[in-house]
Amino acid sequence: MSSATAPLDIVVPAHEHLAPDAAERRLVALYGPGAAGTPVGRPRPRVLANMVATVDGGAWGPDHLSGSINDEADWRVFRVLRALADVVLIGAGTARAEGYTALGRPAGIAAATGRAPLELALVSRSGRVPAALADAERPPFVLTGAAGAQVAADALPADRVIAVPGPGDPEDVDLAAGLEALGGRGLGQVLCEGGPHLLDGMLHAGLVDELCITTSPTLVGPGPGRIVAATVPGPASAPRPARLAHLLHAPATGTLLARWVLRGADE
Repeated sequence: MSSATAPLDIVVPAHEHLAPDAAERRLVALYGPGAAGTPVGRPRPRVLANMVATVDGGAWGPDHLSGSINDEADWRVFRVLRALADVVLIGAGTARAEGYTALGRPAGIAAATGRAPLELALVSRSGRVPAALADAERPPFVLTGAAGAQVAADALPADRVIAVPGPGDPEDVDLAAGLEALGGRGLGQVLCEGGPHLLDGMLHAGLVDELCITTSPTLVGPGPGRIVAATVPGPASAPRPARLAHLLHAPATGTLLARWVLRGADE
């Protein structure tokens, strides 16, 4: 997929045309830390979640992969978010299903120049790591519980295993403690790429500062799940407000890219 060939228009807060730009200087300024009003320099890392969904709410296409519902407009923002991040946080199941490999910073984007390598952190209750990642030159961090840490230690160097047992269940993963541990390693800009179960846990714990949602101009029917999925089905939570920081539109396709600031993110 081409990196910066899809023109974009800012429609909120004020109209502005964003022509293709290999260095993505305007998008870097738009999505950078503090640009949406989220405070910087806080003790805990800043967390931005990025997801894609269809018009009828599907989180993936007929192949069960999110890549089948995104496009060049989404790809432009996806690359900028990775260029700005210190670490990508993702559920181990999603990393396995989507075929994640060791990450590199997007080439050519101004914000990526001279920065440390982009890290990958998996959230895994079991501690199991896909072989392609465990055997990489720079393996991922793994956030896991007590038993999972023992499993992960068999596949990864000790400094890549972050044991953060849940307070009520030592086999569970304490996501807040995991973020604190990543921040302690100098990884203050966290990009969460899902999947739906991890995003649910992050939202439930109030750990997401900003939520970017690409709306793909497609319909996939009732089969795919939503971008948020509970491990154990339950009632809907009370509605929580969100503030629209900006909205982009791809005139060629109709794709919409929204960036929401979630209430409580500045606490």
